Amino acid sequence: MNISRRALCGAAVLAATDLLSFHVLATPSAPKIRVGILKFGTVNWELDTIKHHKFDLANGIDVEIVYFAGEDASNVAMLAGDLDIIVSDWLWVSRQRSQGADLTLAPYSTAVGAIMVKEDASIRAIPDLAGKKIGVTGGSLDKSWLLIQGLARRDHKMDLTRESEIVFGAPPLLSEKAVSGELDAVLNFWHFCARLEANGFRRLVGADDAAKALGASGPVSALGYVFHDKWANENPNVTMGFLQASGAAKKLLAQSDAEWQRLAPIVRAEGRELEVLRDRYRQGIPDRPIAEEEKDAAKLYAILAELGGEKLVGGAPQMAPGTFWALKT
Repeated sequence: MNISRRALCGAAVLAATDLLSFHVLATPSAPKIRVGILKFGTVNWELDTIKHHKFDLANGIDVEIVYFAGEDASNVAMLAGDLDIIVSDWLWVSRQRSQGADLTLAPYSTAVGAIMVKEDASIRAIPDLAGKKIGVTGGSLDKSWLLIQGLARRDHKMDLTRESEIVFGAPPLLSEKAVSGELDAVLNFWHFCARLEANGFRRLVGADDAAKALGASGPVSALGYVFHDKWANENPNVTMGFLQASGAAKKLLAQSDAEWQRLAPIVRAEGRELEVLRDRYRQGIPDRPIAEEEKDAAKLYAILAELGGEKLVGGAPQMAPGTFWALKT
């Protein structure tokens, strides 16, 4: 049978157990899981929570964090078999599967980016972006950017790439340019949007808004924990141990403001900025059955394949079966 999403990914509520009363039974034989992440990525917050509270050992595993400077390096290491788990999106996983790899994904977060404008900006809706200078992070094939373009075309008969001035760049730089007024609007990753939100900006339209408008029935994870099918099915207890540890960390981060204060130096935020990051993270904790999310991801994949073409998805017009993982028992 297929295990439910809550069992797989440990959403906001994992079990009746009070996480703060876990008794850690550390054993030298606990299987080690090598997890590759970006040095300053937001996944650090969850993994630090896992290690600090020993949620990994409580679930019979030992998480070893391996840091990388860029996503490409971690992807290469994953494909080479040097890591057990990385964090990536379902578009990349599907493309790898369509090319013969056995990668699969367990949803991690539904938090996505948004087009942000200053609170006092006259821009109130997508049509107001005509003639404006928009900063876009992630490149021309970023899925958030493609979804928002798709919404603009469908609802407003508007081609943002032609009717606005688009500037691509790194997330920190684009945020700085938005603050200085060099940009009229900026589409950034969710945590950069949260920092802007805490400092005088508002959301114009989010990628999640676009996804729902284009057919998704609920939030779809932008990122997931990615691993090899073969490894997961040969080590089901280890895989489930990791996902349960992840769920334990998510539950604590969903419930405890004090935990966010502990994480403040890692998050590199305080005061209002920390609060907005905390709230947006919590909103991004997956809580839907995996089958529903997989169905919605397949809908969005078809839209993205049409918008991004072969450069985005290769030669596969449909999401590859097995992109979302389900333990077979």
